[in-house]
Amino acid sequence: MKKALTLLSLALLGSALTSQAGAATLTVWTHFGGPELAWLKSQAADFTKKTGTQVSLVSVPFDNIPDKFIQSAPKGQGPDVVVTLPQDRLGQLAAAGVVEPMDKYVTSRTDFDKTALTAMTYKGKLFGLPMFAESVALVYNKKLIPNAPTTWSAFLAAAQKNTGNGKFGFLADLSNAYMNYGVVSAYGGYVFKNTSGTLNPKDIGLANAGAEKASAFLNDLRYKYNLVPEGVDGGAAKSAFVDGRLAMLLTGPWDIGDIKKAGIDYGIAAFPTPPGATGKWSPFVGVQGTMINAYGKQKAASAQFAKQISSSTAQVSFNQAGGRIPVSLSARTKLKADPVVAGFGKTISMGTPMPNIVEMGSVWGPWSAAIAQSVQKPNQNYSQILDKAVAEINSNIK
Repeated sequence: MKKALTLLSLALLGSALTSQAGAATLTVWTHFGGPELAWLKSQAADFTKKTGTQVSLVSVPFDNIPDKFIQSAPKGQGPDVVVTLPQDRLGQLAAAGVVEPMDKYVTSRTDFDKTALTAMTYKGKLFGLPMFAESVALVYNKKLIPNAPTTWSAFLAAAQKNTGNGKFGFLADLSNAYMNYGVVSAYGGYVFKNTSGTLNPKDIGLANAGAEKASAFLNDLRYKYNLVPEGVDGGAAKSAFVDGRLAMLLTGPWDIGDIKKAGIDYGIAAFPTPPGATGKWSPFVGVQGTMINAYGKQKAASAQFAKQISSSTAQVSFNQAGGRIPVSLSARTKLKADPVVAGFGKTISMGTPMPNIVEMGSVWGPWSAAIAQSVQKPNQNYSQILDKAVAEINSNIK
C-alpha cells in the first residue's frame, strides 16, 4: 500500500511539474503599436505553439522602457524580453547590468548586417539581437533626375540644373548634426575613436582636420554652390519634395510614407563622395534590437524567442507589417523588389552605427550647436567653432 502511495505521489509530482513547465510565461515589454503589435502577437502565438511557453505582451511607452527596466530588473520585477530598444541606450543598460550578453545563444551571425551587429555590441559583447535599422539616404525624384548621380561632379551638375524659379536641385537640414554625419565621416571626422569595436570617449574626432573640412563643405552647399537657402529645415525640404519642386532630398525612411502618398516616382541612393574627401560618405545608422533580462529566470527561452523574431522569415513579415528596414541580409534579398529596403539597406550597410556608450549624451548639444553655427554665414572659423564644442563635450563627460 505504501509503495502504491509513493508511486501515486511521484506521478502527481511529475504531473505538477509538467503543468508548471507548460504554464511557464515569458513577459515581453514592447512599444509596438498597430500592425507591428499585431505582428508581435502572431509571433508570440507561434512561439507558444512550438514551445508550450506562454508569452505575455506588456505595452510600455518607448521613452519609459530603459529607466523602468533598470529600476525593476534587479528586483525581479522586470520583463524577460524587451522588444525593442535602440543601440544608443545599450551602454547605459549594459553598465547597469540589466541586459544579458547574447553571445552564447547566437551560434551564427553571418545573416546579420555587420553594421547592425556592431551597433548591438558593447565592450566586445553582443547585448541584443538586431531587428531593424535606419539611416539617411539621397532620395531623388525620377521625373527630374532619372538616375542617381554617383560622383560629386554629376551630383552638382544635376542639382544646379534643377535649381531656380521656385525649384530646388538638392535640399537638406544643414544644421542637423545627425543628418550630416556622413559628410563628417567621409572627410575623416568621427565622434569617438573606434579601436577593434571599443569606443574611446577620450579620443574625440569632431574638431580634427577632417571635421573642419566637412563643416566647410556644408557651408559651401549653402553659400558657394547656392543649393540650400538659409532657414531650410527638414520639414521645408520634405514639403518641397512632395510638392514636386525638389529633385534630391537627404532624408530617412520616416519621410517615405508622405512621399508615396504624394505619388512621387522616387529612387534611393547613397550621397556621393564629397569633393576632396578621403573616405566614402558613411551616415549614422540607428539600430533597434531585442534584449533579454540579465536577472531573468528563463534566459534560454527568452533567447529562443529573441532569435525567432529576429530570424530572416520574421524580419520579412515584420517589414510587411510596418515597413521597417530589415538587418537580415537574406530578408533584404527576399525584399529586393522593394526600393525602400534596397535603397536604405545599402546606406545602412555602408553606414556608421551611432555610438552606444553613455558619453554620447554629452556630445549632441555642443556638437549640434557647432554644426548649426557653421552654416549660419559664409566662411566661418570652423576650427574655433569645433574646438569650442569639443572642449564643452570633454567638460560634460568629466
